[in-house]
Amino acid sequence: MSVPIHPLLGPNKLKLGVFSLNADGGLTLTRVPERWPAVWSEIVEVAQMADRAGIEFLLPIARWKGFGGEMNSREWSFETLTFATALAAATTRTGVFATVHVPMVHPVFAAKALATLDHTSNGRAGLNIVCGWNPEEFAMFGLELIEDRYAQGLEWFEIIARIYTADAPFDYNGKFYQLKNVSGRPRPLQIPRPITLNAAFSPPGREFAAKAADFLFTAFVDIDKGREHIEDMKQRAEKQGRTLGVCTTCHVVCRPTRAEAEDYYQHYAVTMADNASVDHYMGQKQKFSGSHEEEAYRLHRKRFAGGAGTYPLIGTPAHIADELIRISQAGFAGATVSFVNFKNELPYFIENVLPLLRKAGVRAS
Repeated sequence: MSVPIHPLLGPNKLKLGVFSLNADGGLTLTRVPERWPAVWSEIVEVAQMADRAGIEFLLPIARWKGFGGEMNSREWSFETLTFATALAAATTRTGVFATVHVPMVHPVFAAKALATLDHTSNGRAGLNIVCGWNPEEFAMFGLELIEDRYAQGLEWFEIIARIYTADAPFDYNGKFYQLKNVSGRPRPLQIPRPITLNAAFSPPGREFAAKAADFLFTAFVDIDKGREHIEDMKQRAEKQGRTLGVCTTCHVVCRPTRAEAEDYYQHYAVTMADNASVDHYMGQKQKFSGSHEEEAYRLHRKRFAGGAGTYPLIGTPAHIADELIRISQAGFAGATVSFVNFKNELPYFIENVLPLLRKAGVRAS
């Protein structure tokens, strides 16, 4: 049997993913009536749309609790291992990722579930490893937010990797896991394991990513400054004898004119922002997650309402294509996109932005 090549390892210089399709509002914290409802039938439509367009992967966000305010955004969200497995049956070539919180999901279970996903998707499975940052969600599981959660994450990852490669049952004696006679079949189709992501920003998080991730996802305030993150991760990975790609995340408003795009961005991310939710979200992220540069919290509230602090791509198809080309030229291997409403807005992006990326040579025909 030939070993599948995951779409995220495919030939396009700039890979693209659709992010947060599984949660109401997507990445936005807005009150506009057209905000993404995350109903299953429409999720499948968007996933199949991305699949036909050659978009490399679907990346869900893992949430257990909403962020309050009027909309309580992301309270309505689908669990990601089952979400990805269901979408594997509805798609044929796009990568299907699960985003898994280490403290909430036992590694023996995660290994079995991820192998199941890899078989149902014919080698398109991916794992986004999240060590956690939200104490309110931890409390739902009766857990505390521990300081050395990346050390726990590394043990978790080591157990899964060993399940996939061990020829005999094994014991594991770590700080966080003490396991006896561990084994698991089937192994994934991808060898030695499905592709892994991690979205770390703090130094401990990036040390973890250098050891456990094939791709790091990171945020930045401006594209040129993003080069610093790429160089940092290159050096950390080299010390581990590894290489890994660095990707970023973006939220998109693509319209025929720049004025239309800017007006709508102002409308949904400022005028109609769910301000109580934005305040809560930004406060919790700044205090517990370490996922963004400090200046992002001071200067870019609009970005947090508009897309969880990700980089804004606001304008015409030509402008957005130019920005994505700059992201590629800076050295990023890929970028995710999110929208206020995926079903309404992704078709225009596919029809008008992707051809410009192909013409520029960062994506193939």
